[in-house]
Amino acid sequence: MSATHLDTPDADRTTIDVPDELSSAESKLVYVFLAATDGATVEELHEALGLRKITLFPVLSTLSGYDVVAREGARYVPSAA
Repeated sequence: MSATHLDTPDADRTTIDVPDELSSAESKLVYVFLAATDGATVEELHEALGLRKITLFPVLSTLSGYDVVAREGARYVPSAA
């Protein structure tokens, strides 16, 4: 799997690899948020990103389908692929 690199501007210089399979802005946004926070619930994603829950469910399904996100209870977390 190839990926796009996202460098954050803070002193720690965290790099998040965004999988190339992700084409929509919402899927990239949700993936980066989950990767940066080590996971979140749908409610936390809704509050943090301002995306409607009805939008989040298909995005999370797509991310799960690409095996880049896994569900652990109520939380969605980046996969260790």
